[in-house]
Amino acid sequence: QVELVESGGGVAQAGDSLVLSCAASGRTLSSYVVGWFRQAPGKEREFVGAITTLGGGRDYADSVKGRFTISRDNAKNLVFLRMNSLKPEDTAVYYCAARVNYFDVRVGYRYNYWGQGTQVTVSS
Repeated sequence: QVELVESGGGVAQAGDSLVLSCAASGRTLSSYVVGWFRQAPGKEREFVGAITTLGGGRDYADSVKGRFTISRDNAKNLVFLRMNSLKPEDTAVYYCAARVNYFDVRVGYRYNYWGQGTQVTVSS
């Protein structure tokens, strides 16, 4: 069992940067692929990005590619989502999730563990 807790959300201006953290407890996060998803009001949850267990591979949604970066510190059981050049359309609740393998990494239901989410609001 892995428990995930996101932090770092808040209110930002367009063009600003934020860094979200995903902290794990219960088991070592290094055994898991970690993905980030987001859900805006009235919209379906969408894939943001994912990182492999050792951090050697990453995948990003087209909407955030070049602006968002995922990294991880397995020694500290942490995964980060750095968000640069924020846009109002990035406003959403952001969730981190963990799973064992990288197959269909963009598909939310394949993740076994989810955090409670952290709100990011970007004003224009």
